[in-house]
Amino acid sequence: MRKLFLWALPLAAIFAFGCNNKTQVAENTEDIIFRKDLKIENRKLTPEVLWSMGRLGDAQVSPDGNTILYGVAYYDIPQNKSNRELFTVPVTGGIPTRLTTTANGEYSASWTPDGKRIGYLSAQSGSLQLWEMNVDGSNKTQVTNIDGGVDNFKYSPNGKRIMFTKDVKILESVKDIYPDLPKAGGKIITNLLYRHWDQWEDELFSHVFYADYNNGVVGELKDIMPSEPYDSPLKPFGGMEEISWSPDGNYIAYGCKKLYGKDYAISTNSDIYLYNIKTGETKNLTEENKGYDRFPSFSNNGEFLAYTSQEHDGFEADQERLFIIDLKDFSKKRYLKDFEYSPSGIIWSNDDKELYFVVGIDATHQIYNYNFEEDKLSPVTQGIHDYHMVALANNTLIGTKVSMLMPEDIYSINPDSGEETQITFENKNILDQLDMPTVEKRWVTTTDNKQMLTWVVLPPNFDKTKKYPAILYCEGGPQSPLSQFWSYRWNFSIMASNDYIIVAPNRRGVLAMGQEWTNQISKDNAGQAMRDLLAAIDVVKQEPYVDETRLGAIGASFGGFSVYWLAGNHNKRFKAFIAHCGVFNSEMEFATTDESFFDYWEKGGAPWEKDNKVAQKSFAGSPHNFVDKWDTPILVVHGGLDFRIPYTQGMAAFNAAQLKGIPSEFLYFPQENHWVLSPQNGILWQRRFFNWLDTYLKK
Repeated sequence: MRKLFLWALPLAAIFAFGCNNKTQVAENTEDIIFRKDLKIENRKLTPEVLWSMGRLGDAQVSPDGNTILYGVAYYDIPQNKSNRELFTVPVTGGIPTRLTTTANGEYSASWTPDGKRIGYLSAQSGSLQLWEMNVDGSNKTQVTNIDGGVDNFKYSPNGKRIMFTKDVKILESVKDIYPDLPKAGGKIITNLLYRHWDQWEDELFSHVFYADYNNGVVGELKDIMPSEPYDSPLKPFGGMEEISWSPDGNYIAYGCKKLYGKDYAISTNSDIYLYNIKTGETKNLTEENKGYDRFPSFSNNGEFLAYTSQEHDGFEADQERLFIIDLKDFSKKRYLKDFEYSPSGIIWSNDDKELYFVVGIDATHQIYNYNFEEDKLSPVTQGIHDYHMVALANNTLIGTKVSMLMPEDIYSINPDSGEETQITFENKNILDQLDMPTVEKRWVTTTDNKQMLTWVVLPPNFDKTKKYPAILYCEGGPQSPLSQFWSYRWNFSIMASNDYIIVAPNRRGVLAMGQEWTNQISKDNAGQAMRDLLAAIDVVKQEPYVDETRLGAIGASFGGFSVYWLAGNHNKRFKAFIAHCGVFNSEMEFATTDESFFDYWEKGGAPWEKDNKVAQKSFAGSPHNFVDKWDTPILVVHGGLDFRIPYTQGMAAFNAAQLKGIPSEFLYFPQENHWVLSPQNGILWQRRFFNWLDTYLKK
């Protein structure tokens, strides 16, 4: 139950699962996973087909603007693992060149500033280290042998320095305190945030290092955060987009939440810090702001620093405001004050007169341009799709794009006309063999007379004279975008390919519909947002092709909360429910989640604040308070490593259904977190998902 930028999720999932395998060294070519050459006889998208697709991402344009470097992860179902390979392709299009063929996986690939070599991270030597190769993939050389390995790297623009992030031991461990108990497995916990996302916190913190760099030779590493018990980039999802080199290589700007323990758990107050390599001094550039300050980006002339900032401490779904710092006097100016949407992935034009970025707007993600001289904001792209990123290639823009009907590929975009040209066709061999659904955009009138954008996904070969079962999809977050995302689990194309109509409303609280719309779910989780969901299914079920006697509701995270709440408040609308990693008991979730700031903001306070009317109203809407009205079959799914919403929430919901004699099933994944990332678990998830829906909506 968090705002997660969904365009980043496929990459996060690739890396998270890939990391489980990147220390495995190939012994023979049988370990290498290649692109699947499938023959699909029935033209139907299945879980096995979905997991056979290559997952493209991390596109990087060469310094001369002529070539794109990118990675693709391939999965093997019998081996239950993946590996990631590197490719290049001309900006003008053409046949990609495969640079690597290993079983280890290559990550975070980047051009050297002169464009003559490519750096990447590999665990071929046993730990994750920096390697380099020629641009044709030849002459692969290990560059670093850093104790414990590294997590990220970035060359300075002038090519004279390089930065890394790696874990540093800052605190004492149990073995340090009691060296005579080397096999003791206990944890001594005296403060909050003792576990985060899917890992228990330890004595290690991610720090930023830099070193001199000369033609593949890395000098001595220097920690720019010595002895600090803080992480940069921010955990659990931050990457090198939160850390930036100045053009001359003399400064590092980095994002960090320099709080510890309880203070860290209840706050989103991160700042952008400027480290001076020559003096060793660090300056907090955003101390006055108490919300998130992130994603610093230097102008090409080194005179300015752009970043995004959220105003309110504790509100992670606040609007991302665009600020620029004049580094001569450190004065700040906010831009786009009247624009209620959030820019992300900011890049400067070559002459520093314009910015390009991605904006979530009207349940899509588009590329936008801002011209400083004209003070003009303009959309570059339009359409039913999500762009994940934007980069410059001379006079052309490069972006990666998905939709509900297609996985990620690379496109070039004319910055003046918005004309798009597809460059990569990673899964064309599979997509050409599939009959795909149709996505319709509907506007539904809500109970408070607002217009709500709702996606309706129709099955392949849709026959309007037939009656289909329909599924109400409940978005998570609660402030996530229900945009044109392509998912390898919550995939609308595979749902529709199983002859279901999908109803996906952008209910109150989602991103990409304006900040006012987003704000309306906080302190009202069980209010208008739930009425929005019911309004959407009540409108669409009136279509002659929908069988209103066969309706289901599904969702994950806050979507799981929504399903649990609907189970006690649906007035016989639904015949089946599926809740994945959802909040069942809000009071218990408040007391056991990792990032406490989230619930303080969303609920308006703690459950023990009996005089806090806002908080008490919020907790009164907890789904467990309506179990007495549960009467519908429910499938509950949860991961054992989900520390955001602990798995006991799923157990409690399942136990309640069982005790009430309601048909129910608990699908539990001990080694998965808030997501399901491994191939065989993912396929098991899909099989039980459709088995449940087919049992109660088709048979």
